[in-house]
Order: sequence, then C-alpha cells, then structure tokens
Amino acid sequence: MNVKDFYFDLPQDLIAQDPLEDRSSSRLLVMDKNTGEIAHRTFRDITDYLKPGDCLVINNTKVIPARLFGVKEDTGARIEVLLLKRKEEDIWETLVKPGKKCRPGAKLVFGEGLLRGTVLDVVEEGNRRIRFHYDGIFEEVLDKLGQMPLPPYITHELKDKNRYQTVYAKNDGSAAAPTAGLHFTEELLEQIRDMGVEIAHVTLHVGLGTFRPVKVENVLDHHMHSEFYMVEEKEAEKINRAKATGGRIVCVGTTSCRTLESATGEDGILKAGSGWTDIFIYPGYKFKILDSLITNFHLPESTLVMLVSALAGREHVLHAYEEAICEKYRFFSFGDACFFGDLGRE
Repeated sequence: MNVKDFYFDLPQDLIAQDPLEDRSSSRLLVMDKNTGEIAHRTFRDITDYLKPGDCLVINNTKVIPARLFGVKEDTGARIEVLLLKRKEEDIWETLVKPGKKCRPGAKLVFGEGLLRGTVLDVVEEGNRRIRFHYDGIFEEVLDKLGQMPLPPYITHELKDKNRYQTVYAKNDGSAAAPTAGLHFTEELLEQIRDMGVEIAHVTLHVGLGTFRPVKVENVLDHHMHSEFYMVEEKEAEKINRAKATGGRIVCVGTTSCRTLESATGEDGILKAGSGWTDIFIYPGYKFKILDSLITNFHLPESTLVMLVSALAGREHVLHAYEEAICEKYRFFSFGDACFFGDLGRE
C-alpha cells in the first residue's frame, strides 16, 4: 500500500484560516460508508443521522497553550518551544526551534524569568527533554506566557483561545485540538441528549505525531507516535451498553476512534483504563467497536485520511474529498465536517 494512493490536490484557498462565528453552522458532508452515496447538509443537521440508543463518543481533552517563545540565557538567541508530553511533574518532551542551539545543559528564559528551563537531553527525532523552573502553579504560568499551538497551515492570529477548544474540553494535556468536536455547541449536545442518544466522554491527549507526514513510501513502514488515553469505568459501561442493545457507536473525531479501538478487546468489549497507544488504522483494519465517524477533512497522504479510508473505503473517501473540493468546502482544523456512517440503519 503506497502513500501516494492517498493523495489529492487541494487548492490553498480552501484551507480554513478562521473559525466560524457559530460553531454548528459549518457544512456537513454525509456519506454512506457502504454505498458511497453523498448528501450535503449543515452541521447542526447531524441530529438527522443519530437515533435513540446510539452512543456519541467525544474526546474531552483540553489543549494547553503549549507554544512558548523565549531566549537562551547566555546568548539571548530567540527560541521557540512546543510542549509535547509531560514526562514527570516538571519535565516535558518538547519540540525546539532552532534545535541546534539547544544542546543538553542549555538554559532558557521565558517571560523575563517567570519561567525558566534547562535542556536535559535529546530524545527521538531530535525532541528535547526540558526541566522547567517557576514559582507557583505551572498551568497558571503557562496560561500567562503560552500561545495556542495552531497548525502551521493556519497563518491568521487566533483572537479567542477558546475557539481552538471544544465546549466540553476538560482534561489538560493536548498539543492540538480534537477538531471534529469544534462544531458542537452546548445547545446541540443538549438536543442530542434529549433525543435519547447517550454521550460518552473519553480522553486522548493529542500529540503532534498524529499530524506528522508519512515519510515512507510503503504505508506499512510508518510508525505512529504514542499518545496517552483514558477511559473511565462509567463511560465504558455507557458505550458497551449501547453496543449490546443495538445502538451505533458514533465517534467524534479520529482521536475518539483511536481511543476506543485501542481499549477494546477482540471480543468487542471496551475496557476501562488508561495507557499509551500508537495504534495505526489503515485500509484492511477490522473495527472492533466503532460504527460511524464524525470528522473534519484531513491532509493529503496523512494517517487520518488512511483511518477514514479504513472505515469507508479509499475510493469512497477520495471521491468525497473530490466532491468537497468542487463544492468549496473548508478544509482542516477550522474547516467543515464529514459524517461517515451506515445510513441504511437510520
């Protein structure tokens, strides 16, 4: 399976630069994952594709303002640090630019000394482990100094940090938003609950590995970076109960999907617990618990396009993307959404 099998040509002007004022007013491309039949709707119409007994699974991770700008203490050279994973209380794995200026032992200063860091060592792919020093509570210092880690294809400044956060974000830890969830409002979630649809929360802290390009020709040679996930007992019970009684498991985003597929046994039962997952889902994968997926439009040749193709078929997905381009849908993090489901069961 070649990475080029998942290529499509995307005009740059379709990359959404700003979030819409009304989250639920984004467009929704609906595709029957079995037939490839397509419908064009608005996101708030997602209620037409859910039914009592279904379980909507959302990722309640919260994006931290993980991008820090500082200087090297000895030279004053400017440094950008992106927090990726908390390894211990004050030690983080980070991405540093320019990395060559940050050898082990280098001392960094942020916010005129409100936050300081010492580079401990270099780990895989040139990432740095940094120990941070500060007075008070780290999260409060970070909230003062950090910026939201928007993807590089978004060049506009984000005026409101909360627009890169789902309305149900709760557990701090992500370096990127689970963007399929950005379309939901509190009102829409309430409407879905009132329909008799169960809503279950899981957590997967999104790392940059999910979005890193596939650099190998053969898809099977690609290795995913690990990300931390957590499924609480009561949430697992909701999902297993819905599945057992004939409801569909509808995941919001590839992160929710990867969490469930990582924590579900071969018997199709979701197990509560936490851990690290590097699951890589591509065509040929047999889903253990997921039935339908709400997701955004993803980058060409990305692992996320491969995951969606595993669910709905590569030809169907590429056709959907081709139609979305013709219809001028907005792409990527602040863009429009897709629903891939078994519409014959509506």
